[in-house]
Amino acid sequence: MQQDRPDITMQAAMAVSVVSSLTLATLTRGTARALAGTAGLLTVTSFLVTRFGNVPINGRIKQWAVTAPPADHAEILHRWQLFNNVRTLSGVLAFAVLIYVALRREGVDCGSGSPRGLR
Repeated sequence: MQQDRPDITMQAAMAVSVVSSLTLATLTRGTARALAGTAGLLTVTSFLVTRFGNVPINGRIKQWAVTAPPADHAEILHRWQLFNNVRTLSGVLAFAVLIYVALRREGVDCGSGSPRGLR
């Protein structure tokens, strides 16, 4: 049972990220709303890639400890790495978009660092 905990923790963290992004999208207007919604969609993308890309491959790799790796193991590992790159990029982009929205809402022009009004 201890082994399931990281999976549950990651699922909960991803759920909080999606809900908070989409909540921010409903509480804001204009560009901030679109950006927060985009961050939510990027987080959903990261979750879906993890769930349907990496997790099934992880299950196959765990079997290799008991049996020999298949002949195409290098291709399987390459596919896992591709999924990992996509989920990492989507997660980092979602985080960067939310930081940008937060800085804009605080009245800081992200391009020049000068103060401006809330949007």
